[in-house]
Amino acid sequence: MSVKYGILTLLFRQKHHGYELKLELDSLLGTKDKINPGQIYTTLDRLIRDQLVSSPGLDDQERKLFELKSKGKEELEKWLLEPVPYYTTKEDFFFKWSCARIIHFVHEKQMLEQQKAMIISDVMELTKLKTELLLQGDENKYLLITGMLLHLEADLNWINQVENRNR
Repeated sequence: MSVKYGILTLLFRQKHHGYELKLELDSLLGTKDKINPGQIYTTLDRLIRDQLVSSPGLDDQERKLFELKSKGKEELEKWLLEPVPYYTTKEDFFFKWSCARIIHFVHEKQMLEQQKAMIISDVMELTKLKTELLLQGDENKYLLITGMLLHLEADLNWINQVENRNR
């Protein structure tokens, strides 16, 4: 997740102060990831420097506000239209597994089992969350969680294929 584009997205809708941006980015990321507040302000400084965001002043509680400039809107729209490539070989576990294969790691089976257990745990947690989101009527987050579950299912299928070939 790019903090830069998350901030541009949130500022597209309305002006925000830094702490609001942090809370909304945390919500956008879902249950797993949380943004460090320092990362928000460092990113905002860069966005101002690059003339994508400006600070029109303070709100009624003396907090510095930030707003999207037209150049920032163009940057966000350009980014949104760029397709996202799927690089499985660059993902951490696939890279780690490839390294294990190269050195003929004797605990490869344990490595796969542990990864599988973690994925199953994540599937259970996300399935519960998906049900809650459906009941709450939060269609966007429901669909995002559904996509995450499909990726996890594919990863489980891949691990099963690896285990079957290793037999």
